[in-house]
Amino acid sequence: MSFFDQLQEATAAEREALFSVPVIREALAGQVSLEGYRAFLGQAYHHVRHTVPLMMACGARLPSRLEWLRGAVCEYIDEEYGHERWILDDIRACGGDAEAARLSRPSQAIELMVAYLYDLIARGNPVGLFGMVNVLEGTSIALATQAAGTIRESLDLPAEAFSYLASHGALDQDHMVTYRRLMDRLEDEDDQQAVIHAAKVVYRLYAEMFRGLPRATEVSHASQ
Repeated sequence: MSFFDQLQEATAAEREALFSVPVIREALAGQVSLEGYRAFLGQAYHHVRHTVPLMMACGARLPSRLEWLRGAVCEYIDEEYGHERWILDDIRACGGDAEAARLSRPSQAIELMVAYLYDLIARGNPVGLFGMVNVLEGTSIALATQAAGTIRESLDLPAEAFSYLASHGALDQDHMVTYRRLMDRLEDEDDQQAVIHAAKVVYRLYAEMFRGLPRATEVSHASQ
C-alpha cells in the first residue's frame, strides 16, 4: 500500500468525525446562514494567512536528504501567496467587515492549530506540516465542489463572494494530485508517522472550529 493510501486509512476516523460535524453536513447540503458563511471566512483568514509563513519555515528546516521536497514547498509557496487577501475580498463581497475580521482573534481551535504547526516545525519533524495539507486541502475540495454553488444560490450572493472556495476547488484538486505523488516518495518511517500524527491533530482542531460556527437552523430560530 502506498503511503498516501496508508495516510488516508490511518486518519479515516478523524476525517469521518470532521465530516459528521452538523455544520459541515448542512454546508454540503447547501444549508448555511450568511452569519455562518462570514464566520467560516473569518476563521479561514486566520489560518490561511499562516500558510506561506509555515511553508517557508518548513522548507528552511527540511534536511538535505529531502531536497526534492523543499523544491515542492517552494512551488507551493508561489501558488498560495496572497490567498488570505481573497478571503477578505469575499467577506466584503458578502457584506461583512473585512477589517474587523482581519483584526479579530481566531477561535481557540485555530489559534491552537497554528501554534501546534509552528512548534512542530521548530521542535519536531517539519515534514509533519504535510499532515495539515492533507486535511485542509481535502476539506476545501469537498466544500468547493459539493457546497459552494448551492450555498451561493441559497444566500443569493455574487460570485465575487466565493473567490476563495471557488478557486480552491480546482486548485486543490491539482494540489492533491501533486500531494499524493510527494507523499508516495516519503520512505522514512519517522517522516510518515509525523505526517499521520499531524493530520490527526489538525482534523480534530479543524472539526472543533467548525463546531463553533453558527448553524443555519440556530440563526433561523433566533430570528423568529
